[in-house]
Formats: sequence, structure tokens, C-alpha cells
Amino acid sequence: MPEAVKTSHRSGPLEVTNPERIPAKRYYDEEFYRLEGENLWPHVWQMACRLEQIPNVGDWVEYSNLGKSVIVVRAKDGVKAYHNACRHRGVPLAEGHGNCKGQGFICPFHGWRWNMEGENTFVYGRHMFSEEQLDKRDLALRTCRVETWGGCAFINFDNEAPSLRDSIGPVADRIEAHGMGKLRSEWWYATVLPANWKLAMEAFMEGYHVMRTHPQLQQAAPMLYNSMYGMDTGGIGVPIDPNLDTKGNIKAQIKHLELLSQGMAGMVHAKEVEIARQLADVDLPEGDPQQAIMMWFGMLNHQIGEQLRARGEAVPDLNAVAVSDPIHAVEFIFPHYFLLPMFSSMSSYRIRPLGPESCLFELWSLTHVAEGEAHEPPVEPTILPYDSDQFPAIPRQDYANIPIQQKGLHAEGFDFMRLSKDVEGLISNYNRIIDGYLKGVPAEKLAVANQKLGGNFDGKILDLGF
Repeated sequence: MPEAVKTSHRSGPLEVTNPERIPAKRYYDEEFYRLEGENLWPHVWQMACRLEQIPNVGDWVEYSNLGKSVIVVRAKDGVKAYHNACRHRGVPLAEGHGNCKGQGFICPFHGWRWNMEGENTFVYGRHMFSEEQLDKRDLALRTCRVETWGGCAFINFDNEAPSLRDSIGPVADRIEAHGMGKLRSEWWYATVLPANWKLAMEAFMEGYHVMRTHPQLQQAAPMLYNSMYGMDTGGIGVPIDPNLDTKGNIKAQIKHLELLSQGMAGMVHAKEVEIARQLADVDLPEGDPQQAIMMWFGMLNHQIGEQLRARGEAVPDLNAVAVSDPIHAVEFIFPHYFLLPMFSSMSSYRIRPLGPESCLFELWSLTHVAEGEAHEPPVEPTILPYDSDQFPAIPRQDYANIPIQQKGLHAEGFDFMRLSKDVEGLISNYNRIIDGYLKGVPAEKLAVANQKLGGNFDGKILDLGF
């Protein structure tokens, strides 16, 4: 067991002892927040940057979380990461993003320098220091563990932790089969939410909230959501018309895709909606609406692939990967990264804690770009107030709920959240993995449990093995 991962008896009162009940204080208790900072975040794989942010040799970007800062750089022999501190007096060497191919990283305090390989190249007034203070190996920047996957660089402060692949599990290959590594960002937004980082994530761990939070989706495709969460819509949403013909059902599906595109961009891209509209009047057999819609989506997958590949986009065979590598509408990469795939594009989220009741929430729209086509990805996020009308509709609706939920958790007598064992299991499962880190469960067991989160969106409460 890594030395820093130790059992904390103080976390006991807030531990999840009933998997269907999550103690409310976990979302605002300062001591619990401190324990997460000590025993969780230093031992997990954190999404540090998108690789398209550092496309050229020498490109670098700073990633920070809970007071720890890392420089991720595209070196000559691949992506590397360094702890962001001058080896002289500890001043951070870099902030934001840039390219160090020329002068390297220069300390703003005394001008000491390092190259992209982490080697010290200049010490001002070298003759004034003892030789033992300037040993080449000791003076080199301290490396931080880094691995790449899905078009991103992930860092881990724990050199003994299982690998990124061992932590994510088979879902990594399934997502990659859908072309994740070849996607490019169109836009990147960020906001500060007045809510605990876990609470912000849990809004995206189930679709049970769609009926009330996103009524436009429920109304466009009531059969879809009612079949998953029950026929009682509470008066929200149009009733299901059993006499609706196939073309009527197709038009309803297109409307649903339009709303998803307007609301989330990357999850359903505008170019995919345009292809769907081309199939509004296709002839499909009547009699079994569900079978007809399945056939229509198969046609849509085929056309999206065919037409976008013809444009030069590296889109996989969507029907084939749906069978060989099925993935869910939301995939959670523990502890703080989400992917939302549907056809050829995706949305992604990253959440970082800023305090017991504050977090930084970032979201990207990701899509394929034709080979050779000029594309300038955003190098930094557009930061907006969480209630800004510049956010797409769906996250804006979620952001309306999350801050008031944070307030509600403080209500007298509200001791725990009660979860559905059938569709809110992911919330329970990842919270209990957090407990595993706080209690010092062996890293290998935590990695096995972590793998169970792949495909767990709208899933059941699971036996995590510890």
C-alpha cells in the first residue's frame, strides 16, 4: 500500500454503510473534503489536458488541482509531465500554456532554466553554489506520471498506482473503437458551480432526471424515456399514441435529435441531424413501430458513416462498433471525467474541486475533422457564469438544479440521499470507491472496482469486492 494511502478512522461517520443511502455531509463537510484531498486525489488518474492542446514539439499546458500544479509537455520523444516548481526555490515555472522549444522553462524569480526534457540548462551565478547543490540528476525537474488515452493526457501523482488502462478497464477499448482518439474540440466552456464536485457529477450519472429537468426531451420522445423510467410522467410529456405511424415516429426521433443537438452540441452534432433529416421519408415496414425505428437508426448510423467518411472524416462503421464495442450514452471515467457519445461525435465533462461547496465544471464539444482541413482547437476555456444563457440548453438546465441541491443538503433532518437500486447505482458505486481510497483499500482492489463503473450509467448498485 502506498505510504500516503492510510486508513482514516475520522471518515467513518460519513462512510456509505447502506449502498442506497449517501450521507449528505459528504458534500459539505470540510474534514471529509480534506481527506479526499489527502487520500483520493493523489492516487487517481486525472484528465490533465487534450492532446490537441499540445500538438507540436515544445507545446505545454499547465494542469492544476487542489494546489498541485503539473506541466504537461510534448517533448521530442512523446508526452511528458513535470511537477511545476523551480528546483532552486520552488517558484512555479509555467502558468497557462505556451511553447518551450526555444528558451525552455525559465523561472521568473532568478532565471534558472530547464528544457522540455526536464534537464537544467542554466543556473544564474553558478559559481556561488556548492557543487552538491547542482548535481545534474538532482537538479532535473521532477517527473509526474503521465499516460495518454482517448486523445487526452492523464496524470497520476502516485508512481505505484495501477496503470490508466488497468484502472479504466475494458471500456477504454470500447470507447476508442468509436473513434474517441481522433475527435477534435469545437468549443470549450467552463464555469464555477457553487456545489461540491461530487454533486456536480452525479447529475450526469442517470437519465432519471430527464422527465422534469429536460422536459423538452421527454415531450419529443416520451416512449423512449417512459420505457426506461416508467409510464407515469406526472403530467409532463405528451401521451404515447399507439396509432402513430412509422413516419410519425421517425419525425419524433428527428425532433429528439434536434433538441439533443441544440442542447448538447457534441453529443449529437448538427451535421448528424442534417443527415437524419434526409431520412425523414424513407419507407419502412408498418406494424411494429419499435422494429421500424431500430431499422431507421441502423440506416442513420450507416449514412452518417458513409457521408462523413466521404468528407474525409475518420468515422468508424457505427453499426459494426455498436455490436462489437457497445457503449452507453454517458460513460464515466473515475474520478472526474465524462464522455457522452451517440453517433460519431461526443461531449465531454471534467470537474475539479475548488472547496467543499465549490467546483470548476468544464465541457467540450468534440467531433471529427476532415484530414487536412484547417482546424484551430480552443487553447483555453470560455469562462461563463453558471447561469449564463450562452451555455447550451441541457447543461444550463442542469446548472439550475445543482446549486439549489447543494443548499437543500443543509436542510435540518436531511441526513442522506436515498437512491434507486436500479437506475442510480453509479452514484452509490463511485462514492463507495471513494470510501475505499479513504480507508486504504489496496490499489489493486480499487482498480478492479473502478472497472465496474464502465457502462454503469443508469445502472444498478454493484458488489465492489471490498
